[in-house]
Amino acid sequence: MDESGAGAAAPMSREGIDHALAGLRDERDRISASLLELERHDGRRLLDGADLTGETWRRWDEARARIALLWKLFDAYGRVLEAADALRAAHPRPDTAVLDELGALLTGPSVEVPGGEIPLERRTLLGPPRERVTLDEAVRMMETAYERSAEVVAAADAAWSALLVPLEETEEAWRAAARLVRELQDLRDPELDRLGRELTAIGRLTRTDPLSLVRDGRADTSRLDRLRGALKRRHAELAEAVALRDAFEERAARLAERVAAVAEAEERAAAARDRALLRIEGADPPEPPDHAAGLRERLGELTAARGRADWTALAGRVADLERAADQALELAHRTRRLSEEPLGRRDELRGRLEAYRAKAARLGLAEDDGLARVYETARDALWTAPCDLRRAADAVTDYQRAIRARAREAGSRR
Repeated sequence: MDESGAGAAAPMSREGIDHALAGLRDERDRISASLLELERHDGRRLLDGADLTGETWRRWDEARARIALLWKLFDAYGRVLEAADALRAAHPRPDTAVLDELGALLTGPSVEVPGGEIPLERRTLLGPPRERVTLDEAVRMMETAYERSAEVVAAADAAWSALLVPLEETEEAWRAAARLVRELQDLRDPELDRLGRELTAIGRLTRTDPLSLVRDGRADTSRLDRLRGALKRRHAELAEAVALRDAFEERAARLAERVAAVAEAEERAAAARDRALLRIEGADPPEPPDHAAGLRERLGELTAARGRADWTALAGRVADLERAADQALELAHRTRRLSEEPLGRRDELRGRLEAYRAKAARLGLAEDDGLARVYETARDALWTAPCDLRRAADAVTDYQRAIRARAREAGSRR
């Protein structure tokens, strides 16, 4: 063999040619199916139909160029395969020259690369490395272009799938709040306007540049989530304003009843404190609260403001007054309980004393003069005002011990 033939591929046999053609036809059908699937992909249609900006526009512009190269390469690839099929069909019994020609088509640089469409990564400083590639090389070029293009399509589709539903929910939350503003006959709501501007900005970004919102491979919905939460809270405030407008008289009447309950509870707390100071020596009950007058004044201001009501602001003031009335009522009850604790302790000691006296009677000690004197000492301590609780408790304990001692003595005499 001369030097020019060194390293040349061995001629393909007729059977090898037929086997290679069958495999290439199957490969062509699979490539065609993948390309058509990419064309029909929902993400591809969304990208084609959207007015893209930013990161998404940049990546889709590159992917679209790759897809164009894909189709051109596939057409060139298909033409080579069609030429080989036609040549083989024209020569049922191919001679060596035909076999060599078929082998050159199937294994040599037979696929013309579309002019100017060779990807940058395959270029050199002097331009495209060559104008023709083999069928296998064309397939590898198509695989690279397909994978990178499909990655962009899938990423955009996944981002839109994750973002569009919460965006639509957030937009509906804004529209629902806006309907309540109109129902209140307000021309504008500054807070809702602010949220609306933020929603418009994130909505535009979501629809035109979803890939800019992808973090670590996943669409970041945190801004939408926060905005939707703020809109729901504003909707609740506006709904409360509508409810107040429609039932102001009933709410005001219930508030008046609640303020009256606070006044009554504060009076009882003051009375309980007075009783503790009068009847318990050394008692230090808390000062009774005095919030009812202020609550009445606030209620009067709310009622007067009805005619010129900003219902949203008024709803907040009503809610604040309701909370204040509830807190004042709880404070009055708690103060009363604290004032009544010493009296309760005294009453508990009185009950114990009478229980011990009944026990003494059951033991046959009712006529015991010594026990009677101890009992009278305890009773005087508990029924004298002001009552010294410590001395009274000691006296009750002394009576209990005396009963036990008399019972033991009686038992030993038996």
